[in-house]
Amino acid sequence: MAGNRVSVIDSDVRSAAPLPSTPSLDEAFAGLNALEQFEDAGRPRFARRAWRATWPKLLALALILLVWQAAVWIHWKPYILQSPATVARQLWELVGTALFWQACWVTAQQVVIGYVLVLVIGAVVGTAVAQIPVLRAAVGALITGMQTMPSVLWYPLAIMFFGVSSKAIIMMMILGAAPAVANGFISGIDQVPPSLLRVGRVLGARGLSLERHVVLPAAFPSVLGGMKQGWAFAWHALMAGEFLILVNPLSLGGRTVNAVTQGEWAVVVAMMIIIVAIGVAVDMAYSTVDRSVRRRYGLIDSSKI
Repeated sequence: MAGNRVSVIDSDVRSAAPLPSTPSLDEAFAGLNALEQFEDAGRPRFARRAWRATWPKLLALALILLVWQAAVWIHWKPYILQSPATVARQLWELVGTALFWQACWVTAQQVVIGYVLVLVIGAVVGTAVAQIPVLRAAVGALITGMQTMPSVLWYPLAIMFFGVSSKAIIMMMILGAAPAVANGFISGIDQVPPSLLRVGRVLGARGLSLERHVVLPAAFPSVLGGMKQGWAFAWHALMAGEFLILVNPLSLGGRTVNAVTQGEWAVVVAMMIIIVAIGVAVDMAYSTVDRSVRRRYGLIDSSKI
């Protein structure tokens, strides 16, 4: 009787459906690829994303132009305020001259040199302060205090050290923007999960190897935010320096000052538009990289970008 029961159980087990087998590595990767394609399919198309990011800016620009034109219609400051059409014509004429592109080249050289130094100094100081407790206690609050100071306040100190020279402008950029980059590094390093550091040490990462392969990659979103903020401060400091320290009248700031002294108000507004447009263009590039990095780190929903 017992033998018959065992044989019946064995036959039931053999007749049952086989257990699912563990998928191979290739099958697992194929499933992940299919999941990524499904997410990409649910993401809005590039044209739709571009339009969704562009139309608010176009609306804001239209409102500004409307208010500007209304001020012209009511004859507010008629001897100073020029119409948008007049400024647009002046802007078109400026872009077509060799002096304009020479001014752009002079300013570009200064901004590249100054911003690179801002990034290097901010990265070194921020990493050191975040990793050395004594240094954080000594200068941590000072870095935040320096970041709150307007860059134009560094003008007297820069003149005392370097006189009327491009070095004074670079000094204003470093003192005005490097604290923002340093705070980005400090904030990012402070937010690295301790469990991630322990895993890195277990895998053999120590010292600079731990910083390079674990700490800095994990802190990169905050670091990128500090770099973006540092760019804004550096651009402000550069324009203030070119306005106050007339080293080269062919720079964008120097050309604007000359237009003010000569009463060329349309040229002044056109140069201001160019300066704002350059700052906005770089900020938009940083914002694009920032969204890509945050999506890669899983900090935002990729389907909503």
